[in-house]
Amino acid sequence: MMMKLSNKQIEYKKNYNHRWNLKVGATGSGKTYMDYAYVIPKRVLNTRGEGAILLLGNTQGTIMRNVIEPMRGIYGDGFVSNLHGNNTITLFGKTCYVLGADNKKHVARIQGMTVEYAYGDEMTTWNQDVFEMLKSRLRCEHSRFDGTMNPADPGNFMKAFIDSDADVYCQNYVIDDNPFLPKEFVDNLKREYAGTVYYNRYILGQWAYAEGIIYKVFADAVQKKNNRFVWVDQDKKPFYQIVIGVDFGGNGSKHAFVATGYTHDGDIVGLLSRRIDPQKTDADYLAEEFKSFAQTVFSTWGEIKYVFCDSAEQVLIQHIRNHLLNSDMGWLSSRIHNSKKIEINDRIRLTTVLIGGGRFFYTPQAESLKEALATSMWAD
Repeated sequence: MMMKLSNKQIEYKKNYNHRWNLKVGATGSGKTYMDYAYVIPKRVLNTRGEGAILLLGNTQGTIMRNVIEPMRGIYGDGFVSNLHGNNTITLFGKTCYVLGADNKKHVARIQGMTVEYAYGDEMTTWNQDVFEMLKSRLRCEHSRFDGTMNPADPGNFMKAFIDSDADVYCQNYVIDDNPFLPKEFVDNLKREYAGTVYYNRYILGQWAYAEGIIYKVFADAVQKKNNRFVWVDQDKKPFYQIVIGVDFGGNGSKHAFVATGYTHDGDIVGLLSRRIDPQKTDADYLAEEFKSFAQTVFSTWGEIKYVFCDSAEQVLIQHIRNHLLNSDMGWLSSRIHNSKKIEINDRIRLTTVLIGGGRFFYTPQAESLKEALATSMWAD
């Protein structure tokens, strides 16, 4: 198969003959494309049947999405199968195990294996115990490993391994190492991550600590009383969906209600927010406050499509449902659902992209939301 390669990818192709062959750096810089289009097929075809073939990602789902499915798009179902029920796929006629590496419990899945070839995706997100076990499983004389990762903080276990005296070939990528990306996409990405730790990691490919204010661009605008993120286009862009999020407080934190509006062209607006001190309040008071909050949202901006609540507090959620049923907001009770929380760092990254991309706004009625975002700090 003929494919265009960047200078970095050509360099990797010439030098990936070590026990550990790693690519670290910017998102979208061509690290993973090189692997599913060329490296993995060649490695798999060259295996001798002396050990297992193992493909690892943060989760099984992420490596299927990031690596296996794009590979199937190039080579077709005849060479790259769907996932079988025993955590394997058939890859160029050979059985390959596809596993997650984000949790210590996955150690048992590779314990006892002899691994002839292994591939790793998103390695800085792995559980370290899984990686340590994998090192002992690559025990064929000709065992090889290829892997990719975005940089994390310099204390990440993968940084220590790369800097060790192991037989490691490691390439570092910046976003501009991929000449095939559209300039507009690269410019947008740089703008979205500007002023954050993600710029260092995902644009410059640097190992960098997360320090200080999380949403620095937003916080600077608030401090300077710049109206960059204040929503002033209410009449021109109606919301196709309005959602309320509910987080229940405790251990020093407050209950929080946030109503969010979504426009057809991708703007996301914090419409109304409120914090309630859980001290000296009971379930009845909280339910009544939520009803009042929802009534304000409904009368000001329109129909509420969903309410998503912190799923850890089922008693409080049911109490709110029952309270709404006996009021003029009874129609809303059936629209209350449990929230599904993704990893906190992924939530932070998403919010950073929305802010940097000029897609996040707030109204003056969302004061507590504004303050929360402007003062959010990275933990030590």
